[in-house]
Order: sequence, then C-alpha cells, then structure tokens
Amino acid sequence: MNASGEDPSRDAGDAPSGRRAAVLILVIAGLLMLAPFTVDAYLPSFHAIAGEFGVGQAAIQQTLSLYLLGFGSMMLFYGPASDSFGRKRVILLALLAYALMTIFAALSQSIGQLIAARIGQGLAAGAGVVIGRALVRDLFAGADAQRVMANVMLIFAAAPAAAPIIGGWLHEWFGWRSVFWFLLGFSLLLVIAIWRLLPETVAPEARQSFAARFVFKSYARALSHPRYMQLIVVFALLFGGMFLYVAAAPVILIDHLGQSETDFWKFFVPLVAGLILGSRLTRWLAGRLSMTATMALGLALTGLAVIYNLIQAWAQPPDVTHGVWLTVTPITLYVMGMATTMPALNITALDYWPAQRGLASALQGATQMAFAGLVSGVMVAWLADSLVALAVGMACLYATALGLWLFWRRSADAKA
Repeated sequence: MNASGEDPSRDAGDAPSGRRAAVLILVIAGLLMLAPFTVDAYLPSFHAIAGEFGVGQAAIQQTLSLYLLGFGSMMLFYGPASDSFGRKRVILLALLAYALMTIFAALSQSIGQLIAARIGQGLAAGAGVVIGRALVRDLFAGADAQRVMANVMLIFAAAPAAAPIIGGWLHEWFGWRSVFWFLLGFSLLLVIAIWRLLPETVAPEARQSFAARFVFKSYARALSHPRYMQLIVVFALLFGGMFLYVAAAPVILIDHLGQSETDFWKFFVPLVAGLILGSRLTRWLAGRLSMTATMALGLALTGLAVIYNLIQAWAQPPDVTHGVWLTVTPITLYVMGMATTMPALNITALDYWPAQRGLASALQGATQMAFAGLVSGVMVAWLADSLVALAVGMACLYATALGLWLFWRRSADAKA
C-alpha cells in the first residue's frame, strides 16, 4: 500500500510490448524532449538577440528564467487536469498552445515581446514533462517501468546535445528567428504523432475530481508527505547541478573558453554521452539491484564528479586550446551519475501516489523547474564569472541532495 492508500500492483496489467512499446517510447521521449529543445536550441543566439534588441545578457537570461518559471508553475495545473480529463486531450491542447506561442516568439520585435512569448511557451510546454512521466508509469510497472524510463531518457538524452548544435547552425545560416520556426515544426510533429499513436491511459472510471478543493487538498497531502517530498527535492537538486552549467554554457564557451556559436557541440555532445551511459547502466541494473541501491550507485558517481570538477577548476585554469575538455569531462561524469539515479527516483516517487500520478508528476516537475529557475536566474548571475565559483555551486547543490537522500533512506529503512 502507498501514500494514497492503494496498491500499486493493481494497475500492473498487460504492458505494451514489441513494436507497439517501441513506438510509445518514441512518442513519450518526444514529449520529454520538447522542453530541453525549447531551453537549449536558442542558447547559441544569446549574443545575437542581445545585439539586435540592444540589451545586456542579464535581460536575455530572463528569457530563460521566466520561461522556466511559467513552465514549472503550469505543471501544477496539467497534472490534476490529466488525472481528470485524460492524458491525450490535455497534451494535445497544450501542444497547440505551445505552437501558437512559438510563432509569437519567432515574430518578436522587442525583448519584451520575446520574454512574453517565452513565458507563453513555458506555460504550454510543462504538459509534456508531466504527462510523459505519468504515461511511463501508466503503461509499465516495476522493473519494466524502470527500464522504459531508462530507454526514454536514452532518447531524451539526445535533446540537450542536438538542440544547441541545430540551433547554432540554424542561427549561422538563417538567423536566430529560424530556431523558433524549427521548434514550431517539432511541436506540430508531436501533435500528429500523439493524435494518431498514443492511447488514452486513464479510464473514465479511474479519473479524479478536478474540483479546486479536491486538487488543493491533494497537493497539500503530497506536500506534507515527507518521503515523497525528500525524493523530488533530491531530484531537483541533482538536476540543478547539471543545469547550472547548461544555463551558463554561453558564458562558459564564448567568454571563458573563446569558442564560437557553432562550437556548442563540444560542451553538449559529451553531456549526452554521459546521459546515454547512465541510462544504459540503469537499464542494465533494473531487476539486478533494488531501486535504492541504484540511487546509491548514481549518487556515488555524481559525488566523484563533483570532487573531480573542484580539483580541475582550482588546479588547472583552462585556456582556449584545452579548456573545453578539462571543463566538460567532470560534468559528463556528473551527468552519467545523475542519469543512473533519476529513473529510480522518478518511479519511487510516483509510486507513493498510484491513483494520482499526474498530480505527483506535476509537483515533481514544478519543484525541478523552480530550482532550475533559481539556478538560471540567480546562481548563474552570481557564479558564471568564474569557473571555480561554478564548481563550488555544483558541489553545494550535490551536498544538499546527498544529505537529503541519506535522510530519506534512513526514514524509509526505519519504516520498513
């Protein structure tokens, strides 16, 4: 029995298999890819956008941090909405709204218009992450769910690397606005795929009330559940350690390391390699190690990466020739450990609320994005002038996550 008083095995049912499972994994991965594409694809254009609109980098950074604020806050709506009205209907409406906001972004004539369009994109894009995670647990159970989450992350891993590479070349060939036309095409492709291929996974008799009082009480119950909240904050802190470097990538690559807008692959391709390795490792471990043991292994890898990053940042100030690889190597190891940890964190957290996975996924995603917004809007501004300061910032986020996870493990062991 879980926090909501239901047995999670009740919906373990017949999971999709073979070709159908592969198609559904691709569709779910596409939903999860939309958000990182929206974050990363326009990073190589930061300097050009600032120059066209006559603003500083701090103003351009707001197009990212305010996007994340809208993204995270609206997740709290999409979760219970998908529990009440069904996953498919909600995600299709959200994707159409995202497409409209993306057109506005491509046509923006001032930084204010671009920021407004980015907020609109964030408000719509939150549905993909919330519903995508819930779909994995709707369709699969136990070790199968862990393997599928790892497969989804494997495909999803391509987004952080592919997006800035594609964005950099689009910027070089057609200008920064072409990046948003690309995002429009991607969102419309998702609309077609979901409309044609995705089944509705919430049966009418299993749907939850969307009454405001019920939703507020459900969120209050989730927020007051210590073990669930510990896991989702650990997730958010680990993601924040990676996102600190993702959000600071334009400053790191162009200002610190002397690279150009088409050199973002040097940073993001190794990160994707780390995500792929971590995803493959957690897929192999599913059914061999418990989810708790898998989390412990992933946290150990991220801890080694944090120590390595501090040493290299302090002892070997990078130069233009070698600095990219010195800087990226420990971040790649960190991302590998994070990717090993996160599927088990996700599944374990969602299993506390088997009847309201949409709501549980929403609160998880909102917490993650709230931390990411603080990282991009506050920590990057404070720390990006120094690679040593960035390494210390990552170490602080990791240490907090590790301490909180150890507390969760002790509490879970005591209850068991």
